[in-house]
Amino acid sequence: MSRGRPVSSSRKVRDRFLENKIFFNRVLVIFIFVSVLMLGLCARLIYLQVVGHEHYAVLAKNNRIKISTIPPTRGIIYDRKGRVLAQNLPSYSLEIVPEQIENLDDTLERLKDLLDLTEDTIEEFHKQRKHHKRFDSTPLLLSLTEEEVAKFAAARPFFPGVDIHAILVRYYPYGILTSHVVGYVGRINEKELKDLPEQEYSGTFYMGKVGIEETYEEQLHGKAGYTEIETNAQGRSINILSKVEPTAGADLYLSIDIDLQKTAYDVLEGVNGALVAIEIKTGDVLAFMSHPSFDPNPFVNGISYKAYRTLQDSPDRPMFNRALRGLYPPGSTVKPFVGLAGLEYNIMSFHQKTYCPGYFQLPGFAHRFRDWAKWGHGSVDLNQAITESCDVYFYNLALELGIDRMHDFLQQFGFGEKTGLDLLGEKAGLMPSQQWKRKNKKAGWAAGDSIITGIGQGFMQVTPLQLARATATLANYGKVVTPHLVSKLVRTDHTVTEAAKTNSVIPLKTKNVDDVISAMVNVVYGEHGTAKNIIQEGLTYRIAGKTGTAQVYTVKQNEQYDKEINVKFRDHALFISFAPADNPQIAVAVVVENGGHGGTIAAPLAAKVIDQYLTQPIQDENRNP
Repeated sequence: MSRGRPVSSSRKVRDRFLENKIFFNRVLVIFIFVSVLMLGLCARLIYLQVVGHEHYAVLAKNNRIKISTIPPTRGIIYDRKGRVLAQNLPSYSLEIVPEQIENLDDTLERLKDLLDLTEDTIEEFHKQRKHHKRFDSTPLLLSLTEEEVAKFAAARPFFPGVDIHAILVRYYPYGILTSHVVGYVGRINEKELKDLPEQEYSGTFYMGKVGIEETYEEQLHGKAGYTEIETNAQGRSINILSKVEPTAGADLYLSIDIDLQKTAYDVLEGVNGALVAIEIKTGDVLAFMSHPSFDPNPFVNGISYKAYRTLQDSPDRPMFNRALRGLYPPGSTVKPFVGLAGLEYNIMSFHQKTYCPGYFQLPGFAHRFRDWAKWGHGSVDLNQAITESCDVYFYNLALELGIDRMHDFLQQFGFGEKTGLDLLGEKAGLMPSQQWKRKNKKAGWAAGDSIITGIGQGFMQVTPLQLARATATLANYGKVVTPHLVSKLVRTDHTVTEAAKTNSVIPLKTKNVDDVISAMVNVVYGEHGTAKNIIQEGLTYRIAGKTGTAQVYTVKQNEQYDKEINVKFRDHALFISFAPADNPQIAVAVVVENGGHGGTIAAPLAAKVIDQYLTQPIQDENRNP
């Protein structure tokens, strides 16, 4: 049996040398690595203590101090006499601090049984909770009733982390009279929370949703205050270091007179439509009514789904602002403006006559454009054409004017353009042109298009607000005023900002305007005037006006209009007016949907509003705070 060869001593020495060398190299690497780390640490310390000292000192302070927003008090809204249209009433909210509750779902279930909470309320709470910290108070119920306060007060010991807080809640004392003007505030939803400035709206539950409340949200909301609160490492409050009080929102004084607004509501009772009254010299909107209306107060704290669907699904569309957004053919109310265009362009003279056989035909065409009077009006001039609303006269005139001149002239009165009223969502209407038809209908303009535009039919559409403004402009001899609802803003420091009044002038010949106005007076006082039934004995002023009947659907060539057809297919009734005719102060436009003839339905409504304004003068009793 052989034995292995013994390891030589030189081999052992070489192994020992290699091991020492490896060990030394490892120590050297570790030393270099540790040295680099130490150098990095020293460099970082130098940066933190010297270079970045100021920056990190501020961050450290912010970690120690929490800024808590104090929501401002929302501004009050008044009418022109200083009567409150929107105010803040003291109320109570039920709020929850989730961190202080062991089982939130169980607490919500017990509160649901105690206070009859709906699933919508609980769902809204969970949405709001996502935008608050666990130790922040989150509202569950706003504007508790006395019964709800009493119920919770009795059970309060069984609901740790739940408490009642005093808050201010928006209230609209005139309800349905002002919903389409003042609008309403509502709870801020999840989408709005993302877009709103966090510091300004932290702690604020409401914001303007529609109307003046929405348009003037920034001014009404005010400027939030804040407190600097010392906190511990968990973010809980320890001590208040400083406090800056919030600045309340500005108070708004509207041009609306609530008495006139109520009259507008009353005269529209039982019909769908709109009435707008404008002070001619200033552009103050005196009455702005869309009917039917709705009560804005349930929206403040969250209207129930069932109630909201009832409003939304109603065929009468009470939430639709007809005065601002309703689009209607102007019908014969456009005739004074078309007639004035003919005078201004020297197409005819005031006394030049046109024969009306009851229809109008284009040369070479069999189609007859009918007059409302089946047997015609005979030989008529502009005065009689406006007084009796002769369609054939304006068919001829519109054809001679052509759409380009009609478009350019009527556009000066605001047709086809927004009025600039300080409410969001206004519709511009439509004053058609050749370019418009090519772009939108992919067809050229036809002579027949011009003919029916001359009597306010076809493509032309207007809002009641546009009609009122155009009427005021005519009564003002071409002076265009921008209608407005807010007359002034009064801030907490008592500084006042008046409404900006932007005016322009349409160059018109005084004689031509005089002639058209005299014809409009005959509409009301002439033997054959289409609105002669509205005049009451004993009036000390005269009204100038023009009736209009706008077709909802087209009657075929050989058919007669059936007065017994479904109501929704009946003609719209319109009336524009101003008074006194010799010294115009107020202009009124009325649209009654499916009302039939303007002289029978719409004209008497306007006359009542005019009479109240002129016989019971509106005095600005509280225009100065």
